[in-house]
Amino acid sequence: MIVGMNRRLPLSTLLSQTLVAFTIEFDNEFERRTPHRTTNHGSAPASTHGLRSLPWLVSMAMWSHFLQFVPEEGVSIRELQAKLRVDDKFLQSWLERLGPWWSYITVESGLPGSHAKRHPPDALVRLTPGGRVAVGVWKPLAAEIERRWSQRFGPENIDRLRETLVEFARLVSAEFKHNLPEYLPILGYGLFSQPQQQKHQPPPAGFADPSAHSLAASLSKVLLAFAIEFESKSEVSLAICANVLRLAGESGVRLRDLPRLSGVSKEAIAMSLSFLEKQGYAVFEPESQGGKAKIVALTPKGHLAHHACQTLLSSIEESWQLRFGTNTVLSLRAQLESLAGVSNDSCDPPQSPLFRGLEPYPNGWRASLPRPETLPHYPMVLHRGGFPDGS
Repeated sequence: MIVGMNRRLPLSTLLSQTLVAFTIEFDNEFERRTPHRTTNHGSAPASTHGLRSLPWLVSMAMWSHFLQFVPEEGVSIRELQAKLRVDDKFLQSWLERLGPWWSYITVESGLPGSHAKRHPPDALVRLTPGGRVAVGVWKPLAAEIERRWSQRFGPENIDRLRETLVEFARLVSAEFKHNLPEYLPILGYGLFSQPQQQKHQPPPAGFADPSAHSLAASLSKVLLAFAIEFESKSEVSLAICANVLRLAGESGVRLRDLPRLSGVSKEAIAMSLSFLEKQGYAVFEPESQGGKAKIVALTPKGHLAHHACQTLLSSIEESWQLRFGTNTVLSLRAQLESLAGVSNDSCDPPQSPLFRGLEPYPNGWRASLPRPETLPHYPMVLHRGGFPDGS
């Protein structure tokens, strides 16, 4: 028998909010310990590390997707591409982003004065001095945050959750045709979550996945598998459905309220609304005659998409019970609900236990922002730095 959803949070939301909470705590600690620069929030001093230049502050996604695979002695582009299992175009974009843009790596092509946009396969990728400091902070940090969670939520609970997620990640990875990455991919046009990695490409001989049994990596893999299945059947991405269509609902929502109600940055909301408006799912209407405040209202097409999204969220979870086992799915759901402080008939509790580790440090960039009221119902990982709320 399939157990129905009723008013309970979708499984994808529980996975998302847990992953976002872990990532923000991870990022806050990385920011505190690492010399860096930002666009709007100044920079952290480099003098204590003897650095001439500072890398741009980025999120856990950049470590998980790329920088953890660059060793101290450097690595050739050919070997790095085999480890990452990505196509050449995607790899070159990562090299550009983490090199000239953000100062974590350099690429030594062996061709003096060469300014070619596409690096040769034998070129050597090395960490910059700032990149080496950052990697030294990143390496032990996920395990440290997991230890904090064990103290906060109980070691038995976290150990059991990790075991459940690792097994679930194994099940979904065996079924899906993509190599599921260690963190959610950067969202593309329409904020779709399709990973850029090549299909059916095994890792190189002797390669050991450094995050195979980590809490965050397993959360990401299970959540991404859910998103891939959702988006194979939906014309609107899970990110937009979960964070914007859900809130617009039947009667619309104030434009200015969307970042607060969704837990997602203004920039990510703007990208979502641009897609919805261009595709005919939503319009902007004045809240009152002559007023400046705007309401985001769904068109008939948008209402159909909203209802389709809600139905699809439930049907995928029911399908997973059939394919992976009812007890497996319900056990994962119960463990995630316990972390989030969600009861069987409630959604978005006002004081979720997941917020306990999210207080930013006084000098951190999040300390200058209003305290979030909720966590995203799906992470908004953007090219801006990979932060899980689109910041």
